[in-house]
Amino acid sequence: MAQLTQAPAGAGGQRTADADYLRGVLLVALAGAFWSTGGILVRWVEGANAWQIIFYRSVALALTLLLIVALRHRGRLAAAFAGIGGAGFFAGVCLSGGFVGYVLALHYTSVANAVFMLGTAPFFAAIFGRWFLREEVRRATWLAMTLALSGVAVMVAGSLVIGTVTGNLLALGASLSFAGYNVLLRKGRANDMMPCVVVAGLVAALISAPVVVATSADPFSQGAFALSARDFALCLAMGTIQVGLGLTVFTLGARHVPAVELALLSMSELVLAPLWVWLAVNEVPSAFTLAGGAVVMIAIAFQALSGARRRRAPPMV
Repeated sequence: MAQLTQAPAGAGGQRTADADYLRGVLLVALAGAFWSTGGILVRWVEGANAWQIIFYRSVALALTLLLIVALRHRGRLAAAFAGIGGAGFFAGVCLSGGFVGYVLALHYTSVANAVFMLGTAPFFAAIFGRWFLREEVRRATWLAMTLALSGVAVMVAGSLVIGTVTGNLLALGASLSFAGYNVLLRKGRANDMMPCVVVAGLVAALISAPVVVATSADPFSQGAFALSARDFALCLAMGTIQVGLGLTVFTLGARHVPAVELALLSMSELVLAPLWVWLAVNEVPSAFTLAGGAVVMIAIAFQALSGARRRRAPPMV
């Protein structure tokens, strides 16, 4: 009788794990969709430079997530930030490094090079997750990662630039930073890790503010931070919706999805970004972009389905 009464509980626990995993997959994929709007939002900016965009986007991100954290914890902000511990703080630092590193990379190398380097993030997440979290990587996941990276290579075929060492290293650093963020989120998944996104926004704002001043034609005036109403609204949208909501759902999904799969599933951003630009400003993607994007989406779908199948409860006999 003991076995008969325990079996349904075990099956129920398995079904709960299945539902949590699928919810996590959907949240992470949704995060990629939010992030993918960044390209079109930047294209609509008229006068702001890259560092001004980073600064205002980071401030808006920090304020948005601070409000979300305050609502989730009913104003107990000190306890919320204490709860993330060292892992959450360093996750925020890693994320801010990814923000800044990617923008700097675009100054020294092509977008194609930077995108290709970001496509390596799942491999780094797999290595870090194995070292620090003891998370095993299934053969199906290795296959999906390789397929996705192949798709990215097809997307950027013909646009890769040889010899831009500085930019490539910066993009590689951004990829490592994002992979580190994924792993640290998983490490602290027992707690609410949203405050670490506030940390990321604050750190990125502190890094970008002096650069905005230093690169201004008149660094000793308030003009260094002056934006048109249109550009300010776009930066606000980036911080609150594109990055803010994207990181919110990503952080929630990270509690239920292994670190390597986080980086892989969020690659939906690379596929959707050129589609939004195509629809909004009629910038037609190349056949390589469409074909490679299809390969990446197949890899993401394969990973999600194989992960769900692995967690499916075995039939009761």
